[in-house]
Amino acid sequence: MRCVRFTQPGGPEVIELVDLPDPRPSADEVLVRVRATGINRADLLQRKGYYPAPPGNSPDIPGLEFAGEIEGLGDKVVGWNVGDHVMGVTGGGAQAQRLAIHHRMLVRIPASLGFEEAAALPEAFITAHDALVTQAGFRGGEAVLIQAVGSGVGTAALQLVRAGGGISIGTSRSKDKLTRAIGLGLHQAIQVGPDRRFSAEVLTLTEDRGADVVLDFVGSPYLAENIAALAERGRLAFIGTLGGAEGTIDLGLVMRKRLKLFGTTLRGRPLEEKMMATQAFADQVVPLLIRGLVRPVLDRVYPFEDIRAAHEHLERDETFGKLVLRVD
Repeated sequence: MRCVRFTQPGGPEVIELVDLPDPRPSADEVLVRVRATGINRADLLQRKGYYPAPPGNSPDIPGLEFAGEIEGLGDKVVGWNVGDHVMGVTGGGAQAQRLAIHHRMLVRIPASLGFEEAAALPEAFITAHDALVTQAGFRGGEAVLIQAVGSGVGTAALQLVRAGGGISIGTSRSKDKLTRAIGLGLHQAIQVGPDRRFSAEVLTLTEDRGADVVLDFVGSPYLAENIAALAERGRLAFIGTLGGAEGTIDLGLVMRKRLKLFGTTLRGRPLEEKMMATQAFADQVVPLLIRGLVRPVLDRVYPFEDIRAAHEHLERDETFGKLVLRVD
């Protein structure tokens, strides 16, 4: 099979396209012929040597999500057939023509979606749904502040908030990304300036109540403002640390507001937990996709041979939604 491989830490120049033997599925696994795969910031970090694949996953073939068709079935696999169109997340190895994965990690692709659209869905929507609904307990009528709203997870989250009857407030440093997010259904937009302040505007937009949930991808530079922007009994989810991982917290304010702060990742979780998050996506988000209430947001689709250009594009922070790699 043809696959992407990182042979050593470094810039896009270390990325190779190589031929390796096809994986062999175990009794509980299926063999998927990957047709498209998402490109994520985790791939950039792995390439630089900062984010190795979790145990049990390919250490040098990146790729956290896929869309394709089943080519083979393990002896214990039930509920799936050769030829079924499927999508899902994995700890690594998805940027290859073939992938062996546990059958309970699969989600059936709705008939209305092609492989490239489907490949833009799993990582963004499973992460957003798990953080927003499963962990933060989002309910209709609540206000949700979404940092870096133009990201893949951000565009997924704003659609889930809208579909769930909530009020979405999104931030970005880019006016263009905010304009596009409004076109996607964002209720209120805040352009964050060099001072990195936004809490006063959030309070104004919510009539001094604050946001019930904050989904944060930035980390330490936004920590104090996130806490100030939260309503009483608000919930703050740390999903990424693009700006840094260490910060100082006003514990008195956290206590007075009775806030809940939690961190979440998807890639390194135990298999059973990832299965549960995948099933929640299949049960609660796929029906929204079928009804047209949420949709994949593709920034650009790259051919397999242009993987280096895709990495360079993502590193420029110019994307809105997801980059997808077409696996020929």
